[in-house]
Formats: sequence, structure tokens, C-alpha cells
Amino acid sequence: MDTRAKIVDLARAGTIAAGWRTKGTRWKLVSGYFDVLTADLVRAMPDGSPLVAAVLDPPDPLLPVGARAELAASLRMVDYVLLLQGAALEDALAELRPDEVIRAEIGDRRRSAALIEHVHRRQKS
Repeated sequence: MDTRAKIVDLARAGTIAAGWRTKGTRWKLVSGYFDVLTADLVRAMPDGSPLVAAVLDPPDPLLPVGARAELAASLRMVDYVLLLQGAALEDALAELRPDEVIRAEIGDRRRSAALIEHVHRRQKS
């Protein structure tokens, strides 16, 4: 399966969410930058309920948005990836109305900073 097929725009995500609501399915949305994926992030993501990963624009991305979306789409527990380039997360949440929202941006920033610090330490030794 080509996991890139999981990457959708807001209109398609809205249609998917409406279908889940019609069926009475509870679903979750996790928002983040998905710039650095670690086992900690993957373990923190829920498994079982349908899950949409909303890929946001970080202040200083390490990877281009397409690569970050593909990383998120490659995770087994992620059903769809929503690209929110330039779109406000709050607007998307109002339109999609997920049953649960998990905000991972702060953790994503910490993971990126830790990776950069690690690389700098390795370069100095």
C-alpha cells in the first residue's frame, strides 16, 4: 500500500470526518510538526480509534512538508494525514469537530531541539 494515499486536504478530511460521525465512530486528531519521529512520539499516539494526523508548519523545519506528511502517513496507527499549510488549526478543528484532540507541537519542538543538540555535540567530538 502506498501510504501517501493517506495524505488528504481539508475538504476530503471533512468528508471523512462526516462519515465517521454518521456512523457514530469516535475519532481523534493529533496535531504536530512530525519533523522528528521517535519511539516516544509513536508510543504516545493512540491506537484503536480512527486517527488523523494534522501536519503543521514549524518555525524552522528540518524537513519539507511533503516529507513530514509522508513520515506521519507511514505510521500504522494513522488513518489519514491532513496538511494544514497556511490554514489555521483552530479553523480545521471547528470544521472537523474531532472527539479528541492531542496537541504534540511542544513535544515535537523538544525532539527537534534534542536532535540538533545531539548533532552539534557529535560534530564537536
